[in-house]
Amino acid sequence: MQISARHLDKMTVFDISGDIDLSTSPELRKPLLRELRELRTPRVILNLKAVRYIDSSGVASLVEGLKASRDVGSRFILFGLNTTVREVLQLSKLVRIFEICENEEQAVAP
Repeated sequence: MQISARHLDKMTVFDISGDIDLSTSPELRKPLLRELRELRTPRVILNLKAVRYIDSSGVASLVEGLKASRDVGSRFILFGLNTTVREVLQLSKLVRIFEICENEEQAVAP
């Protein structure tokens, strides 16, 4: 898995590629929670277009990010979900809980 961060006006977009699984989810959790808990960025956006696979530990990292965002009053947005990632979130009934956009333009819109 690879992660890069883009800092835009009062928001950070994390571009993630590869698999989010047991071995890689800590790599996602660390910068994500730092952005939310320490920097208190008002809007944190995850670009998941290049994520091929996500397992339960990856989902747990996303949920932890969502909880941290709610704790500090930030928006936590996902976009670019492919069929596989969307199915995992649907099976776990999390599509109703996450703010999900179809593309980056929607995610960064005021």
